[in-house]
Amino acid sequence: MKKFIPVLLLALALMPVMLHAQSNQPSREELEKRKRELQKEMEEAQAILRETKKNSKESLGQLRALRNKIDVRSRMIRNINEEINFINGDINNALRDVKTLQNDLDTLKQQYAQLIVAAYKNRSSYALMNFIFSAESFNEAIKRYQYLKQYRDFRRRQADNIIETQAQLQQKVKNLQDQRVKRSATLKTEQEERATLEKDRKEKDEVVAKLKGREKELLADISQKQKDQRKIQDLIRAVIRKEIEAARKKAEAEELARKKAAEAERKRREEERQRQLAAAREAAKAAAANNAAGNTAAAQPTPPPPPKPVPEPPAPAPETKSTRVYNVLEASPEAAALSEKFEDNRGKLPWPVESGMIIGWFGKQKNADMERVVEENDGMIFATRKGGNVKAIFEGEVRVVMAIPGGGYSILVKHGQYFTNYVGLQSFAVKSGQKVKTGQTIGTAKNNEEESAGVVEVQIYKLDKLQNTNVWIPNRR
Repeated sequence: MKKFIPVLLLALALMPVMLHAQSNQPSREELEKRKRELQKEMEEAQAILRETKKNSKESLGQLRALRNKIDVRSRMIRNINEEINFINGDINNALRDVKTLQNDLDTLKQQYAQLIVAAYKNRSSYALMNFIFSAESFNEAIKRYQYLKQYRDFRRRQADNIIETQAQLQQKVKNLQDQRVKRSATLKTEQEERATLEKDRKEKDEVVAKLKGREKELLADISQKQKDQRKIQDLIRAVIRKEIEAARKKAEAEELARKKAAEAERKRREEERQRQLAAAREAAKAAAANNAAGNTAAAQPTPPPPPKPVPEPPAPAPETKSTRVYNVLEASPEAAALSEKFEDNRGKLPWPVESGMIIGWFGKQKNADMERVVEENDGMIFATRKGGNVKAIFEGEVRVVMAIPGGGYSILVKHGQYFTNYVGLQSFAVKSGQKVKTGQTIGTAKNNEEESAGVVEVQIYKLDKLQNTNVWIPNRR
């Protein structure tokens, strides 16, 4: 007993860990769904890689496409391995079921054999009749007859159970064979995917080797790209600051108008009060003169009623204080609500393209294969099909559509105090001042020579401060 207690305590301690591991294990339906999603990602990655290979020389875009393809294929192999684990579990369960049914069948056959032997020994009808009529009473004879009938029924049921168990056993054996065939096919698929993955890695290494020979050229291109990005940033920030200044002036004008209206109302009330006081004084004088002329000296004049005070305006209801600090871009309740709604969708904003992949993240992106090559992005960059639709990632108002020299068009959409900027559009389908909804098409992606595909960059601003797009738009993994 003393040896059993530590084992029991250890089992109880490990139980939460085991339950957590089981809860994190994906279900068969989740694996199938993930398999379909990965297959779609792989088709998109292969399509973009085919486009990048059309260029006569290797590029960073081709390297990105290869790395993305390798990543998707690695996740496909992990998904296949999890599927194989499920199949192995099904095979083990089937083996246990087959063994149990085989034992049950052996037991039933043994019992049935005993019944047959006993029936053979008592096969004489004289013995059966003697068994019934040797009863001491009529009731006992009836019971013996019912016993013999139940015995025959039991023997028949035993035979039926044997037939049914044999059928179940055959079905289980067939299912076991099917699972083994499925496992064999899945293992073959996994081996083929691993072989293809190795080819992709070799192709990537070849591209890296050739790119390293053009490292100076690549660094110069990246430097020029960053200069162009800074120009775009200056233009966008100028537009946003103009929006902020216009909102500030509007708020100041509204506040000045409110103060003037309040001052005019105060003066009107003061003039009304003075007019009432003057009227009261005149009435008092007239009453005093009438009393002096028509009454005796002992009579006391009736004092005039005091003037009615001018009612003060009702005090405004106390407002519930909020810890949130609002700015000039959230002056109206609608703008403030839109800002809060945008904030609530942090990490849940949709992609601006229907299909494709992320080829650039916000901030500095180090190249794992080329240490000196470091790219820096102001937003998240998406690759999609040539001329693919670009959609608004949140509802708002288009503030400006501007042409970028050599870079297509840029569309700035306002969401309260937040702005989303879509850079690198081939065409636009909206205009300044237009309201847009989430998922509405605002233009098409411009073809990028390096990627040989449609590419669009999405930037997010809070006022004129650039935000980390990576925490606003999730990856599809």
